Amino acid sequence: MALGHKIEAQAIPERYARGWHCLGLANDYKDGKPHKLEVFGTKLVAFCGEDGNVHILDAYCIHMGADLSMGEVKGNAVVCPFHHWSWSADGKCTDIPYCKRIPPRAKTRTWPTCEQNQLLFVYNDPEGNPPPAEVEIPRIDACFSGEWTDWTVKYWLFNTNCRELVDNLADEGHFDAVHHAPNEYFANIFESHKATQITIGGSATLTEGGLRTYNTYFGPAYHITHMVAEQGGKTIESILLNSHIPRDLNSFHQRFGVIVKRLPDLSDAENDALAQAYCQAVFDAFAQDQVIWDNKIRIDNPMLCENDGPIYQLRKWYSQFYVDVADMAGDVHVPKVFETVKKVATPALHHVFEDDRCIEQPVAKAGQAL
Repeated sequence: MALGHKIEAQAIPERYARGWHCLGLANDYKDGKPHKLEVFGTKLVAFCGEDGNVHILDAYCIHMGADLSMGEVKGNAVVCPFHHWSWSADGKCTDIPYCKRIPPRAKTRTWPTCEQNQLLFVYNDPEGNPPPAEVEIPRIDACFSGEWTDWTVKYWLFNTNCRELVDNLADEGHFDAVHHAPNEYFANIFESHKATQITIGGSATLTEGGLRTYNTYFGPAYHITHMVAEQGGKTIESILLNSHIPRDLNSFHQRFGVIVKRLPDLSDAENDALAQAYCQAVFDAFAQDQVIWDNKIRIDNPMLCENDGPIYQLRKWYSQFYVDVADMAGDVHVPKVFETVKKVATPALHHVFEDDRCIEQPVAKAGQAL
């Protein structure tokens, strides 16, 4: 009997991706309390000091191993609940209540953080290098505009490796099969630390007419979508946050958020109700993937057909975040474009918000060229 294609799945490398990872809304961490973060296979503590900034340290006290997230915040330090050693934002021990001399090596690990678009980010690098300027999180003006709603963010814990989520960027075939969202156009762009998906089509969950998206991963884990849809005779413009941070090699925390542009002919209450209903529809669409992820296996050598999308090429792009910088592929900065579905005219090819035409172009109806 002839054997068919044999599924291969190598052991997951004991390494977490280099790059910025979103921890959700920044204000959630500014309540004067320490916050536990179970991420990157360990535990961290986030706290807002009197300087107004959120700082992140290793959570396990290097004195006797207690959990600093169970302590309290004083000034710009977090105080250990076990022996009350104080650990400042720069990781140094600044006070030991029962000892005048602080050991000179009493310093714990600090993690780079930044706030952008009302969100908090932490940077991971297995080599211990600071984040380079070219991977800075770009500002989204809509997040600071009264013309848009505030973020509505939903949190999930998925019990699978985060590569399963990233695969969706190139997996054109699942849109219609899982989300009832057939595409008239589908393309990917891979360039440096950015990977983009462009779609034109529709969605039974999100729209009664056309649906258009530009969406980009900025690094391995922070994914922003600009989406324009027709619903109820109105054009709904939204921005989606789709960001994960690994808890361990086999699970990840998911932050999924939506902001919606307010319609000028609606009241504030009507805009808020519309935004909440639309956010729920977006959340419901994303949750359709969870059922699949909860019951699938990891596969390193998928048997693909010609219209599946550039999944192998996406994984090659994604692999850059799991190797030392010196070992990255030499062509990673060269733009690579893949058009999987092309039933309408090719739109402008760029990363999200890289070109203002992303906002101005009309929504395409099914079968209608732009």
